[in-house]
Amino acid sequence: MANHIVLFEPLMPANTGNIARTCAGTDTVLDLIEPLGFSIDDKHLKRAGLDYWDKVDIHYHQNLQAFLATVDDPTKLFLVSKFAEQDYTEPDYSNSDQDYYFLFGKETTGLPEPFMRKNPEKAIRIPQDDSHIRALNLSNSCAIVIYEVLRQQNFNQLEKTHTYENDKLK
Repeated sequence: MANHIVLFEPLMPANTGNIARTCAGTDTVLDLIEPLGFSIDDKHLKRAGLDYWDKVDIHYHQNLQAFLATVDDPTKLFLVSKFAEQDYTEPDYSNSDQDYYFLFGKETTGLPEPFMRKNPEKAIRIPQDDSHIRALNLSNSCAIVIYEVLRQQNFNQLEKTHTYENDKLK
């Protein structure tokens, strides 16, 4: 089974590239809900993802409804929003035999408000000081959430053989 980072109509290629790199390093599926605010051939997207694109399992969805049709268990879909009541650390993600989906909104407007209002029980938030910023960076938010999921799963899917000796930068 797999963990999924799902981006709703992402606008910034560098964010998506950074998120793709995180997905490659965590064996997380990246789901992109169209329309995208950039071309997948964008040089900023490619540069941010470095040479990891072939290591990312990417699924494209025509729209939100098309994506939702792929979710087998709707109780494992989480909507990441600063307007949520529940902190991202509260749900139990420990079953690594289960698919978990973490849906993040567009950088400028988040997730569609009507959709959020219909699904408040699915919403999770990363605590932040709203008096200083409007929102955390999207790629940072994805990393924060996916690493909490992996922590609860004891990082069981990640290789633990890294040493300085086998780290060959090219």
